[in-house]
Amino acid sequence: MVSVILISVGCSKDDEDNSFSTDEKRATSGTYPFTGLEGKGIDNRMIGVMVNNHPKARPQTGLSKADIVFEILAEGNITRFLALYQSEYPDVVGPVRSAREYYFDLADRYDAMYIHHGAANFINDMIEERGIDRINGSHYDNDGKLFKRANSRKAPHNSYLQFGAVADVASEKGYELTKEYAELPFLTEDEMDNLSGERATTVEITYFKSPSTTVSYEYDETNEVYYRLNDGEQTVELETDASIQLDNIFIVETTHEVIDSEGRRAVDLESGGNAYLLQKGTIQKVEWENKDGRILPIKDGETVSFVPGKTWINVVPTNPGLEQAITIINE
Repeated sequence: MVSVILISVGCSKDDEDNSFSTDEKRATSGTYPFTGLEGKGIDNRMIGVMVNNHPKARPQTGLSKADIVFEILAEGNITRFLALYQSEYPDVVGPVRSAREYYFDLADRYDAMYIHHGAANFINDMIEERGIDRINGSHYDNDGKLFKRANSRKAPHNSYLQFGAVADVASEKGYELTKEYAELPFLTEDEMDNLSGERATTVEITYFKSPSTTVSYEYDETNEVYYRLNDGEQTVELETDASIQLDNIFIVETTHEVIDSEGRRAVDLESGGNAYLLQKGTIQKVEWENKDGRILPIKDGETVSFVPGKTWINVVPTNPGLEQAITIINE
């Protein structure tokens, strides 16, 4: 299966010039605003991609390159990802899925170009009315340049974005390819050595009492990173089997409401509420707030800083709520 997908959806760097890159052609250097790490191309435009998390879409491609991933329920018990790329751009991302209001709203608030594959008519209308920079993959379905279908998977779990073609399409649409972003707050080395909180080697998230999906995070003391598991299977890159490694896990609770017969939801990402923050093998109870469009941890009225690196944000419904949804294991 791997070899087939590599042939079907892979993108050769010799064939396409990826203008969205952090190589020597982009010499702007400094600190990336969403990871706190140093590098080149710090003024890259953030790109938000809707990534499928149906069991038939796993393992995915390109998630390890994302600075921030939002994981939120779509329909039923299955989550979907908004993967935000700014410090690194992968060659291929996918499978790519359709838009939802709370996802395109997040992408817009993070000033990201939004890429999805398909949308209900009323969602398309909302995106157009908001004037959001977006690329709809259904207009480029299997065009061989921007999107390719993998022969080894069935639709809708087989559409892959070819990142090298994004710049050309974005330029045609008149979208900006570079942006200046305010930096997220990040911990210093001394602050990381003195983190407060309860020790937690594994944290499990159960979205429902009878879940079809359970998400777990396991902390690796040696490498000081978190590994993500879905239904007991580690989240890895399809082509390389490399594990997704994370530095911050931010679990937030908010109101979810089913709004139509298809099971689509409205998710409140404005009001704030209870949250947990996992860093360096510790867990602390915090709150979350939407500050200038960004979902941030708050404690005693002050913003809590992130460990430099990559962040995964899980959004959990208030029913059952964090206390019922989270299991903390300390081995």
